[in-house]
Amino acid sequence: MESLPTLLRNDSRVGVVFAHDPTSAFNDGVLALLRDAGCRVMPWSQLDTIKPDLILSASENIDLPAGDCPVLVLPHGVGFQKLVPDSRTTQTRLSGAVPDALLDAGRTWIAVSHPDQEQQLLAAHPKVRGRTLLVGDPCFDELSASLPDAVSYKRALGVSDDKRLIVLSSTWGPTSLLGRDPGLPARALAELPYDEYRFAAIIHPNVWSAHGSWQIRAVLADALEAGLLLMSTVHAWRSALVAAQAVVGDHGSVTLYGAALGKPVLLAAFGDESVPGTAMAALGQTAPRLSPHNDLRLQIESVVADHTPGLYSEVSQLAFAAPGRALARLRTVLYNLMELAEPTPTALPVRSLPRPNAPEGTAVTSWTVESAARPDEGGQWVVTVRRYPAAASRTCDEETVVFRCRRSGNSPRSA
Repeated sequence: MESLPTLLRNDSRVGVVFAHDPTSAFNDGVLALLRDAGCRVMPWSQLDTIKPDLILSASENIDLPAGDCPVLVLPHGVGFQKLVPDSRTTQTRLSGAVPDALLDAGRTWIAVSHPDQEQQLLAAHPKVRGRTLLVGDPCFDELSASLPDAVSYKRALGVSDDKRLIVLSSTWGPTSLLGRDPGLPARALAELPYDEYRFAAIIHPNVWSAHGSWQIRAVLADALEAGLLLMSTVHAWRSALVAAQAVVGDHGSVTLYGAALGKPVLLAAFGDESVPGTAMAALGQTAPRLSPHNDLRLQIESVVADHTPGLYSEVSQLAFAAPGRALARLRTVLYNLMELAEPTPTALPVRSLPRPNAPEGTAVTSWTVESAARPDEGGQWVVTVRRYPAAASRTCDEETVVFRCRRSGNSPRSA
C-alpha cells in the first residue's frame, strides 16, 4: 500500500486486487485498513478462482493459491533480523524467510535490501538459492528523502521548535520495550520537563492487532494523560521518526531505521531473538543501553549531546544497499515478473512523506511544578520553573511548588 501507488503510477494496464488471510493471528484491523484506503478486496477463499499475473505478498507465511503465476515476497521490516514463533510448529523460525513449501513450487521470489541477506537466507533455507532479488528498501529511501522536512513534520505533530521530540519504539513480544517495561513511557514523562520534551510512541502493528487499541490505551493511560503522542502504525509513525531528535527503542525495525537516519539511539530493551551477524545485532553492540533505574533525563540528554554523526553508518551499510534506488529497482522487478513493458519515462518521482495530522492526544490539565532560585554571574536572582504532568508522576504532592532564596541586596526575578 505504501509502494504500489508510485510503482503503478498512471498505468491503466494493471489492475490491483487486495486480499488478506483471515486465519492469521494478527489479521485484526487489516480489512478495515484496506476498505478505508478504497482498495478492492477479494475474499481469501476466492483466490483459487482467479488467474493473476503476479501475487505480491507482504508476508512469507501464506498458503499459495493454485496456479503458476510468480509470487514476490516483500519484507515487512528491515531484512531478516529476528527469530519468531512458528505458527505451524512448536519451533522458532527466521522472520521473513520463505518456507520450503513455497520455494518448492518454483514460482516464489524474495526481495532483499542487501546482498548479504541472500547468504543469511541460504544458511537457513538452501532452496533459496537463485530466488532472491536485490531491491533495496523503499521505506528507508522515503524516510531519508524526508529528512530535510523534519522540522515541518515536528510542527505538524504539535511539537514546537523549542522542544525535543523523543520517539519511544517498541516491537512485539515479551522482550520488547513495552514487553519488558510497560511503565517506561509514564516514567519518562514524569522525569523530563514537559516544556522541554515531548514523547511519541511507535508500537508494532502486531501489538495493536493482538491486544487491541483499548488494551493499549488502558496500559498507557497515565502516559497518555501526561501528553504521550500515540502514533498510527499506518503512515504517521514515519513522520514522527523523521521528526525525532532521539529514539529510545529495542530490536525492532523502527529503531534500526532511526539509527540509519542518523538519530541518537538508546536501547531500552534488546531481545536475544535478534539474529547474530545482522545489522540489528551490530546495532545492539554499538548503541548505548538505557538503565531504567537511573536518571532518565540525564541519559537522554547525554545520548543527544554526545552523539557523533555517522556513528551508525556501518550498521546502515549492513542493512541497505543502493540507497535511493529501491522504488526504481522494485518497479523493474514487478514489470519483469508480469512480462509487461515498463512504462516510460522510467524515472520515478522522488517521494517524501506527506505532512502528518496531529495525533490523538489528551491535553494535560494538572502539573507537578518544581522551582529553584540561584544567583547568576551578575548577582541577580534567577528562578527556574519546570512543569511535569501530574498524571505521570510517581509522587504527586499537593504542595509541590517550593521557593526559597537567601536575602541579599538583589530581588529575585523570574526567568
